[in-house]
Amino acid sequence: MQYRPLGTTGLEVSALSFGTWAIGGSWGSVEDEQAREGIARAIELGVNFFDTADVYGNGRSEQLLGDMTHHMADRIAIATKFGRSGDWQDPANYQEPAIRAFCEASLRRLQRDTIDLYQIHCPPTWVIERGDVFAILDQLQQEGKIRAYGVSVETVDEGLLALQYPGVKALQVIFNLFRQKPLDQLFPQAQAQNVGILARVPLASGLLTGKFRVDHQFAADDHRAFNKNGEYFNVGETFAGIPFETGVALAHQLQWIAQGRETMARAALRWVIDSPGVTCAIPGFKSAKQVEDNLAALAVPSFTEEERAQLQQFYQEAVAPTIRGRY
Repeated sequence: MQYRPLGTTGLEVSALSFGTWAIGGSWGSVEDEQAREGIARAIELGVNFFDTADVYGNGRSEQLLGDMTHHMADRIAIATKFGRSGDWQDPANYQEPAIRAFCEASLRRLQRDTIDLYQIHCPPTWVIERGDVFAILDQLQQEGKIRAYGVSVETVDEGLLALQYPGVKALQVIFNLFRQKPLDQLFPQAQAQNVGILARVPLASGLLTGKFRVDHQFAADDHRAFNKNGEYFNVGETFAGIPFETGVALAHQLQWIAQGRETMARAALRWVIDSPGVTCAIPGFKSAKQVEDNLAALAVPSFTEEERAQLQQFYQEAVAPTIRGRY
């Protein structure tokens, strides 16, 4: 396992870490025991960082992580998020009483005294522009409730806004072979300020595994069914904002990346963690087997400069025009 500094937080995190949206909910069913086995296997293989949120399964993923890691606070770091409970556009969600309540609830579920990285969960742009929320997070940090804070953003412009606040030590962004825009301006600026980058949706909701056919049917409780067109939240969170059928066809054109790298998924993850500015990728998992498969990306060859240039051209010409929503 390779470990990297997460900006100036003092945390050294595994280059391939894990997100826990899938074990919380909205990715189809997963049993608690299956989720626990996945967490345990990740830790066994050297993963020391997990990303979660209070709304993943209404606290379920936080509770699972708390059950598995509360006695490992000195060596397993947890990032969680707040702001999406209730009405995420309500200004009250970003004021001190609500944020304190969110924080205390997450601490209870995680069974910890301190949250290693506390992130605002894809807030409305005006929340970042106003900036009042950061003074509240500064106070929680001074009290020892949180070690560091960051922002999970939907767009490059929101990320650049967040970088204007010196207390922001990490950004979480959608970044994968189908979403390369952060490479142009956001990542260089974050690097210049020594701000960590967590790359979420690194497999474009599974499109970059190359396993789907256009007739694939997702379970009704899987966001890839109920949010495929952005019906419930930002469309970019599902298939990176690309229409599913289009994404399947685009992924088919990328099958060559698996040559010498075993699978498309491992190749796609390798590309993400090798990208300048990325601290770690945070793919999801629903089983120990998926954890093992994802971590195998660390052992496959990196892309050459010529291959990366080819992939950038493919993104600009074939992929970018198909992405829906702000990004």
